[in-house]
Amino acid sequence: MQERIVDIPTRDGQMNSWIFHPDKPGPHPVVILYMDSVGIREELCDMARRLSTVGYYVLMPNLYYRMVRSVDIDADRLSDPGYAQTREHMWTLNRSLSNTMIEQDTEAMLTFLDAQPQARSAQIGVVGYCLSGRFVFRVAGRFPDRIAASASIYGARLVTDLPDSAHLLAEHIKGEMYFACAQFDDYISQDALNSIQSQIDRHKLNARIEMYPQAHHGFAFPQRRVYHKPSAERHWERLFDLFSRTL
Repeated sequence: MQERIVDIPTRDGQMNSWIFHPDKPGPHPVVILYMDSVGIREELCDMARRLSTVGYYVLMPNLYYRMVRSVDIDADRLSDPGYAQTREHMWTLNRSLSNTMIEQDTEAMLTFLDAQPQARSAQIGVVGYCLSGRFVFRVAGRFPDRIAASASIYGARLVTDLPDSAHLLAEHIKGEMYFACAQFDDYISQDALNSIQSQIDRHKLNARIEMYPQAHHGFAFPQRRVYHKPSAERHWERLFDLFSRTL
């Protein structure tokens, strides 16, 4: 497998990004993996490698690049009173991002991918976790002719009152979309899920919501206390099936 870090130029600066792709020359179908609130770390790199080992060109951007090039956050300590300063730093980074910013970053990534000989980028897949679940929902509607498949894994703030809320572009989605939701999740309400299902039904989207029983928010991350292996493996099965059919 080939791995490298590149800086992708955007409207707001240089976005340091990780690339993984098979040794074979390709071109390979593309998946953009958008990080969660904890930021890029070896745990996420391993997840990107898992996608790459089955044939995908995986691009994973540092979405916090406007403020930092790297972070060191232990998600299992976020409820520790002694970790309050780091927790607040994470939330500051999280709140600094908007759906509009990620649209602009995604546009820059598409331009970058189109110039990579190893990438087959005419139509791509996207997957986002937690923080970025709403981002993949948004960009699927913003770039409907480019994004053939999108997966939001326990996405947070999928429906908001903001003018760039992800659900407002749902009617434009042409690709297939999958929402994986944990049974125990304080970051999304049943009302929000009902709203998304209403969008799916109203616009006849090729999309579905799947609930993961006994799973908590964060279940797919193997180094977290909330890791739930049966649910994590099911989510990988769903991703591989989704991308193999659409890309």
